[in-house]
Amino acid sequence: MSQPRVVIQTQDFELQAEIAALRGQDARVGAVCSFIGTVRDRNDGSAVASMELEHYPGMTEKAIEAMIDEAHRRFDILGARVIHRVGLLQPTDQIMMVAVISAHRGESFQACEFLMDYLKTQAPFWKKEDTPEGARWVDARVADDAALARWGIDAPNA
Repeated sequence: MSQPRVVIQTQDFELQAEIAALRGQDARVGAVCSFIGTVRDRNDGSAVASMELEHYPGMTEKAIEAMIDEAHRRFDILGARVIHRVGLLQPTDQIMMVAVISAHRGESFQACEFLMDYLKTQAPFWKKEDTPEGARWVDARVADDAALARWGIDAPNA
């Protein structure tokens, strides 16, 4: 049975195991590109003690599945997997992973970056940071919207 392309979970993940599962024994794979996002201890000039991530179950997975479908349309990739954690996370914790496999590195690099830009602005997650000034919701950033725009996708967040 194949692995799901999108997983939303509270527990941590192991990059090597996830890539091994994505690759399987597919001899066509000549490139694997991955990105792992982690919780920083600072954001917008304030210390961050923790971050809590929320999502809308079902809707979030469907939205990310559509992003992976779009990556398949745009790039010659063999597969992709996105894991995103929710719940309470601490600085240095892994938040999410994008992994892409293809025959050649260029396609993997581009598809991975495309998925990251897409996820950053369009995935339905809500992030709340605990700072010395109190809890605050993290807003979308204009820079993230600009990154997505270079792929020809308008982001409504700016």
